[in-house]
Amino acid sequence: MITRLVKADERSVAEAAALIRTGELVGFPTETVYGLGANALNEQAVRAIFAAKGRPADNPLIVHIAAWEELLPLCHPNKAAERLAEAFWPGPLTMILPKKDIVPTVVTAGLDSVAIRMPSHPVAHALIQESGCPIAAPSGNRSGRPSPTLASHMMEDMDGRIPMILDGGACDVGVESTVVSLTGPVAVVLRPGGITPEMLAAVLGEVHVADSVMRPLKEGEAAPSPGMKHKHYAPKAHMTLYEGRAEDVASRICAEYDALAATEKCLIFSASDHLALYGARQTADLGPDAWAAAHAIFAALRQADTDGVTRVFSESWPENGVGLAVMNRMARAAGFDIIQV
Repeated sequence: MITRLVKADERSVAEAAALIRTGELVGFPTETVYGLGANALNEQAVRAIFAAKGRPADNPLIVHIAAWEELLPLCHPNKAAERLAEAFWPGPLTMILPKKDIVPTVVTAGLDSVAIRMPSHPVAHALIQESGCPIAAPSGNRSGRPSPTLASHMMEDMDGRIPMILDGGACDVGVESTVVSLTGPVAVVLRPGGITPEMLAAVLGEVHVADSVMRPLKEGEAAPSPGMKHKHYAPKAHMTLYEGRAEDVASRICAEYDALAATEKCLIFSASDHLALYGARQTADLGPDAWAAAHAIFAALRQADTDGVTRVFSESWPENGVGLAVMNRMARAAGFDIIQV
């Protein structure tokens, strides 16, 4: 199969929508990361997503819609969903709600709930509207690889696997959407993202964060949300996270970097204002704060692969606000190899 990488415009979106309607897969931009989309109500098309990604079928997908009315045939919304939609939709928030029978079980990995989001990216919005159906879409990377925030990233992973990728430029947020379960009496964040627990609590009052956000799933434990597998978003290099005071972390990283530099190609992920602590060692600047790091992390992981890096040493971010989303992605990229300094 030849994969066409096409600039997103009215004509290419219409062509992509025609592919979706015939059961094909299409890569498209959202404000979070690039997605790999198919008609969410076409079971065969959805199964093709898992095949293209090499994704385990026990990992649920997110269904993307373009208007609140499109949610009603898919699930049973509640007052909390209405309030969050009013505050954050369209935007980088996914809500898990009890599903209706119209949603194929392959979309939900057999769960009786479905994850639904209304993206704000104009290309994603236009594609859903033009397709005339809800679009099931995980991130557009091969399973386990860092998520794509540029169309070229997606092309690296999906060339020859799907017919078309719409290029809508760089994604704004840089990490996948926040996933919040609304199936119980209290909202529970299952995957942190750009809509933080603090922002959700400002609308709903009480909001919990699942303990699985910062730990690997246990043996046999079901994944109620995408992005919860033990090793996810991972580079080819072995990656370790270091937590502690900046100067202590830098000292430990420098020592371990120097011990391996003769035999490994090493790289340090650092905040902008800590770069001087690493001297002439190879570094990647993730920016001055967690918001910048969220935008930069997946591209940095992919660049490390391109450069043949075999060992990544990374600083950590405080686990509040969007820093929780950054640490969730980095911990999974590192396979939870985290050292307290």
